[in-house]
Amino acid sequence: MLETSARLLRLLSLFQAQRYWTGALLAERLEVTPRTLRRDVDRLRSLGYPVNSTSGTAGGYQLGAGATLPPLLLDDDEAVAVAVGLRTAASGTVEGIEEASVRALAKLQRVLPERLRRRVTALDAFILPLASPGPRVHADTLSIIAGACRDLQKLSFGYHSREGAETEREVEPHRLVHTGRRWYLAAFDVGRNNWRTFRVDRIEPPLVTGQRFTARQPPEGDFAAYVSRSVAYGPDTYEAKVILHASVEQAAERIPPSAGKLEALDGGRCLLHARSSSLDALTVHLAWLGLEFEVREPAELAHHIGAVAARLNRACGMLG
Repeated sequence: MLETSARLLRLLSLFQAQRYWTGALLAERLEVTPRTLRRDVDRLRSLGYPVNSTSGTAGGYQLGAGATLPPLLLDDDEAVAVAVGLRTAASGTVEGIEEASVRALAKLQRVLPERLRRRVTALDAFILPLASPGPRVHADTLSIIAGACRDLQKLSFGYHSREGAETEREVEPHRLVHTGRRWYLAAFDVGRNNWRTFRVDRIEPPLVTGQRFTARQPPEGDFAAYVSRSVAYGPDTYEAKVILHASVEQAAERIPPSAGKLEALDGGRCLLHARSSSLDALTVHLAWLGLEFEVREPAELAHHIGAVAARLNRACGMLG
């Protein structure tokens, strides 16, 4: 009986990790026969968990939505991660979940063992979040998009560009990517027959899910890297090439992929390719790096940096 109960908890844990399982794969993961798996599924149903099944050679099982919330099965590290994440969510960039996050955190803390409560308290005491300047995204929007990514369902929505142009899009959503300031959706645009990156705060409701699609390989091999490059090389005004007096490895420690592309040069130097709609933003970014640099292009950037340097020198001279 104890072995059966442990197996049922393991089965619930697998359903939480992945929505749909084939019968053969699920039996293999549990190390049981298909007959034992069917009995275990029947036991879950008798406990109130709606497990849907399909027959045939490709048949499988899926935990449906029901009146009873399955127990969350978390190890120590996962429990700490959830607790810290809920505290962060209470003041994060996702709109509409602050109060719910506080309620969920209160429930979680009541069941945390003492050793884990101490870990969470220690982390909370020494983490000081800064207010995010990025636009806020409603939790419902993220939930719909994440569900469509998970279930491989097409998604239709209105979208407005940075210039304010409004379009209707039908996409195959694959991943949500958070850069720390903004949420992005990496998706295959059906109408344009190509990959696109969408800022989630520019997606307009209602979001309508459609028919299922077949998952595609990530563009350029990785969704996060694709979004980073898309953000770095968007339709901006100024394209800068700057020689940094540092190796690619040294520069990469200070420059994330979303801020520009690095190219190795000789003599321990590298070339930074960066774009921005603002000369001020490029100037501040280069000054913040703390590295010696030479502006190769555009000439407007070199002149602007010179003007800023002269203004700063005058300000320092006033102190004397």
